Amino acid sequence: MTIKEVAEQAGVSTTAVSRYFNGGSLSEEKRKKIKKVVEKTSFVPNALAKTMRTGKSDNIGVIIPDISSHSMSRILTGLVSRLEVNNYSTLIGCTFGEKEREVQFIEAMQKGSLDGIILMGTVLTPHLKDTINECKVPVVVTGQNFKGVSCVYHDDENALHDLASLVLKKRKHPAYIGVNESDTAAGRSRKKGVEKALAEFGFNVKDYPYDVAYFTAESGYRVAMKLLAEHPEVDGIICASDHIAHGVMRAARESGKRIPKDISIVGVGDSWADMITDPQLTTAEFYYEECGKEAGNLLLEMINDQEKAKHVKQIKLGYSIIERGSV
Repeated sequence: MTIKEVAEQAGVSTTAVSRYFNGGSLSEEKRKKIKKVVEKTSFVPNALAKTMRTGKSDNIGVIIPDISSHSMSRILTGLVSRLEVNNYSTLIGCTFGEKEREVQFIEAMQKGSLDGIILMGTVLTPHLKDTINECKVPVVVTGQNFKGVSCVYHDDENALHDLASLVLKKRKHPAYIGVNESDTAAGRSRKKGVEKALAEFGFNVKDYPYDVAYFTAESGYRVAMKLLAEHPEVDGIICASDHIAHGVMRAARESGKRIPKDISIVGVGDSWADMITDPQLTTAEFYYEECGKEAGNLLLEMINDQEKAKHVKQIKLGYSIIERGSV
């Protein structure tokens, strides 16, 4: 069955049937007639035919590094809410932290007739940058400020500066547990913010207890146990993520330190678990759902306006410091 046959049975034009399926303007009378035929015949329009006719598939590709990440799920919530209002569906690909898979997904998604791609970025390798620049559909990156690429990102540096300052106002022997600096935002920018605060409070930024963990509580625990064994004088630990901070809190207790009497601990992310730690974790809140919505808006602009798609637009979001009991 075809759209033309649906139109004939409903006694309307093929344009009216097309508007019905595309969510266009249509009188209630015509809508009811078409709906009756569609339900009677179980007609479903051919997606490929629609793509060929309109040039759009109404599908967006989303590439994420970790499907279990709390921050990623919140970005997805904001993104999907924005896309669904505009009748777009999302197809998700997870790289599981394998950077080369980002390139593979971008190449596969643009061949699959998707209208655009959201990349929740990690590291901008030369290969990835070339792939984005050569992509035939618009690409928007979230969470990273990649030079020359349209993106929505967080103010990692200033957030960590303010978070670290809370600790440094009360403590004399601070330490920082960061993440790999190949990650520009979570690695490099957050460390830069911490060291900016250290310098302002008179600490030597070239010689202070510092180590790197993965984005997990288990890794935070292991690194903190090692750090506290080597530097038992440490009375404040700034962490690059909440997950790391949760592990650090356990390590501090096992090392005989009371929180916050003997040691202050802070993290980044404002996850649900921060409310059930004892004490509750002081953290930097990033606006993840807003990030998803802004990325969706930006991508839709680029899809609907070829001129806007040619220009790089970068949006930096704010943050809030949530003070709880761990400082």
